[in-house]
Amino acid sequence: MSLKDKDITIVVDAMGGDFAPGAVVQGAVEAVAESRGRVSVILVGRQAVIESELQKHSPAAAEAKIAGTLRVVNADDVIEMHDAPNAALKTKKNSSIAVGLALHRDGKGDAFASAGNTGAVLSASTLMLGRIKGIGRPTIGAPLPTATHSPCLLLDVGANVDCRARHLYEFGLMGSAYVAAMFGTRHPSVGLLSIGEEETKGNEVTLEAFKLLKESSLNFVGNIEGRDILKGGVDVAVCDGFIGNILLKFGESIPSFLKARFVRYASRGPREKLVALLARSALRSVMQEMDYQEAGGVPLLGVNGVSVIGHGGSTPRAIKNMILLAEKTVLQDVNGKIQDSLHRSRHGEE
Repeated sequence: MSLKDKDITIVVDAMGGDFAPGAVVQGAVEAVAESRGRVSVILVGRQAVIESELQKHSPAAAEAKIAGTLRVVNADDVIEMHDAPNAALKTKKNSSIAVGLALHRDGKGDAFASAGNTGAVLSASTLMLGRIKGIGRPTIGAPLPTATHSPCLLLDVGANVDCRARHLYEFGLMGSAYVAAMFGTRHPSVGLLSIGEEETKGNEVTLEAFKLLKESSLNFVGNIEGRDILKGGVDVAVCDGFIGNILLKFGESIPSFLKARFVRYASRGPREKLVALLARSALRSVMQEMDYQEAGGVPLLGVNGVSVIGHGGSTPRAIKNMILLAEKTVLQDVNGKIQDSLHRSRHGEE
């Protein structure tokens, strides 16, 4: 049986996120309903609280439970957003994150998804699932909208603040495999984020990374600058997590900035208000592409499993899309494609 012929089970941290467990439970119910039973969800967390939330979604939740597409597994501990990740993992061994990842590791689920403490999910995923052989550091990639039809995958966006050149090369390799699998892009272009397009621009790490990427079989186009990302100049943009996280958070502020400027323009007078009303649907469509809720989450690439990390402020819609993203990542066998890319790079194949 191929992956596309089997039902997919996603283990979800029901206690993760600013609006958990309510938003997580609602998002899970919506994901199961939208998939028409193709996706099953295991909600992990404090069972009594989760069951109470499920009661609010009857009969949809009841039908899903009867059909076996929605189950609850108890986990008494909760790793809060303000907890120090490593310390919390040691003291809260029965947390929804740890129990959920154990279910995935042991084959009870095909993927794990959480909008909880990002650091804890990163650490626990790496520790419990292990790394793909040949990968030094797993990475988080985030798709950014561009002026073209295809998004640009930016990575790393926060998992690795300090990187070596080898790590940046691996990010490019994993990002290329992910874009090819998830977006259907043939031979994705890879750019190295730097302070100039010239090969001689950058710090010691990026200069060394440039050489590794240039000598690889990847479709490396050279250095790119920050302005090239939204233009759609490349399919994959590589940088360390310090730069990537700053760039990502800046990008998240753009929709609210545009909305505020739009409201200010409309307040100038009746004519401007009419123009704003006429343009409102177009603006809404443009801003929707920049809404993190549409993506749902970002994948942790490089671990022996599928771990998807959602935004802390995830709404039910974001949770639903996070679950569906996890399903697609499994179906497209992203990890298998990363391993194939590693094999080709070791043997110098195109």
